[in-house]
Amino acid sequence: MASLNSTPSSERVHIGFFGRRNAGKSSLVNKVTNQELAVVSDTPGTTTDPVTKAMELLPLGPVVIIDTPGFDDEGELGLMRVRKTSQVLNRTDIAVLVTDITKPLGECERELISLFEQKKIPFIIVGNKSDLSPSAPDGERFAVSAKDNKNIYELREKIASLVSDQEQTHRIVGDIVSGGELAVLVVPIDKAAPKGRLILPQQMVIRDLLESGAIPVVCRESELEKTLESINKKPSVVITDSQVFGFVSKVTPKDIRLTSFSILMAKYKGFLETAVMGAKAIGELENGDKVLVCEGCTHHRQCGDIGSVKLPAMLKKTTGKELEIVLTSGREFPEDLTPYKLCIHCGGCMLTEREMQYRMRTAADSGVPFTNYGVALSFMNGILKRTLSVFPEIEKLIM
Repeated sequence: MASLNSTPSSERVHIGFFGRRNAGKSSLVNKVTNQELAVVSDTPGTTTDPVTKAMELLPLGPVVIIDTPGFDDEGELGLMRVRKTSQVLNRTDIAVLVTDITKPLGECERELISLFEQKKIPFIIVGNKSDLSPSAPDGERFAVSAKDNKNIYELREKIASLVSDQEQTHRIVGDIVSGGELAVLVVPIDKAAPKGRLILPQQMVIRDLLESGAIPVVCRESELEKTLESINKKPSVVITDSQVFGFVSKVTPKDIRLTSFSILMAKYKGFLETAVMGAKAIGELENGDKVLVCEGCTHHRQCGDIGSVKLPAMLKKTTGKELEIVLTSGREFPEDLTPYKLCIHCGGCMLTEREMQYRMRTAADSGVPFTNYGVALSFMNGILKRTLSVFPEIEKLIM
């Protein structure tokens, strides 16, 4: 997990290098990053799995570079590699299509271009090996040479121009709390809490509050009542971990706005409205229905884990039904969600906005309601309307 002074992977621009085998993708990645990031060989298919590296890349700043296997790979193993490459597209913000400039664009390149356009990914077509062909055969490609280091700086500049077009200015909490206002953050410290650090959404909220000139006050749920009594200024909002929603909503006076880190993440990642509509499906579940519970990160599950223990228990208590809970984590996510009646996702702090949007669309394409931990737990605690009061335009959806 990222520390408070570093940029987490999910907040970095993801730049993917794609193309057929032996086009020089790995060589170009090494030149662009000025590191021996990828293994280079004249043997086609040397890169067998996507290689990912979070780094600072001037003039771009914090990025994640992804070197992918050849998209024209063959055989059963090759098809698996192609599938992995396709999955990388779901978290790619900028695509670099690497081609051999001595050869015309073929079916493989056209298929990749079609995928970029279908997924609305800005891209640049690069013609590598320009040392072997002084003039490009067409005007579609930007000529470079990984071997001679030709136009590598210019390529970085072109990628940077695409990145600047994609820069996001939205805030996780700075748009609902003004400078000088108090925000009380409720952070449980239990067996599942990471030793010596806060989880990423808590870090992000604290940082954004500080940048807004607001005043964050952090406490555990057991000290919340005492904290509210001791401060001499009414807080603008109480932001809590979703798993203690029930307790915190009782302790927090009704005239103080209440929400959760997970709900803020849903708004930040662009799927809060979908999550609110999806939570309504909880009341429609029947015996035997399958519910998919997804976490964007992988971690050692402990006693009282929210995804595998607390959330399923709350679902059973709320619905009174015997449900089949299926858990996934990390990059694992079904391409077909039709077997499920509901998908409940974590806040997605370790996934890019693009990947969360992809997962939301996958659920929509399968006709499956999609929500997240915070919204679902708020709904099951009967306080959804209250916890959405910080977003009036979303709150009206449940009126």
